[in-house]
Amino acid sequence: MSIKEFVQKFYKSDALIDSEIMKTYLHPDVKLDWHSTKGLIVMDYNSMLGMANELSRAYVRSKVRISHIIAEDDLVSIRYSHFVKTIENPREEMLLAHFATIWQIKDDKLYRGYQMSQFS
Repeated sequence: MSIKEFVQKFYKSDALIDSEIMKTYLHPDVKLDWHSTKGLIVMDYNSMLGMANELSRAYVRSKVRISHIIAEDDLVSIRYSHFVKTIENPREEMLLAHFATIWQIKDDKLYRGYQMSQFS
């Protein structure tokens, strides 16, 4: 599997709301620098798993719509929109945010990430 296919598989899975699935994609030394509307958030392995656990408490379904994905050497750039369905209203799909992320892949895992997000 190419690194581009690997990253696509990650975002198409339920990893963003399931920490057990997320574990299979993360390098033990993963680091994500995320520029969000709250400022810079630096996440490591445990905080990324914690975020997936938090999201799973609020959302029953997560869906990513990828608009762009480019791979070069050990880097994959991806632009996507993240949609969720809430526990309170599982029939309605809600846009969570738009994202642009660059991932460095190491040992066939997500190693270093640089992400920006914006609410719609």
